[in-house]
Amino acid sequence: VQLQASGGGLVQAGGSLRLSCTVSGRPVRSYTVGWFRQAPEKERAFVAAIRRDGYSTYYADSVKGRFTISRDNAKNTVYLQMNSLKPEDTAVYYCAVDEGRIIAGLIPNSYYYDYWGRGTQVTVSS
Repeated sequence: VQLQASGGGLVQAGGSLRLSCTVSGRPVRSYTVGWFRQAPEKERAFVAAIRRDGYSTYYADSVKGRFTISRDNAKNTVYLQMNSLKPEDTAVYYCAVDEGRIIAGLIPNSYYYDYWGRGTQVTVSS
């Protein structure tokens, strides 16, 4: 399994970006896919996830109402639409997949994800 994250960049506060995570090797619907982020000198933190069914989604409190995770099975890609960006959203964003059957309560825990892509930098200027 290989994951390719893209779509990061520099944006002003209040702006938007859409990140993409393209999965190769198996259909993306085989996985729970999560987005995590890591800011300088901080631990990696959960952002959002979407389960195999393509409908069950989860968000960190800090991004609820601003970020939306979605999936395109035809493109084998998961998206993270980020609106109303804030300087505190600045981080390297990573996508990851769980190929087991992670329970809902463990979805925010990065330990349970099996494969990770390289990150994409998101910088939000004030």
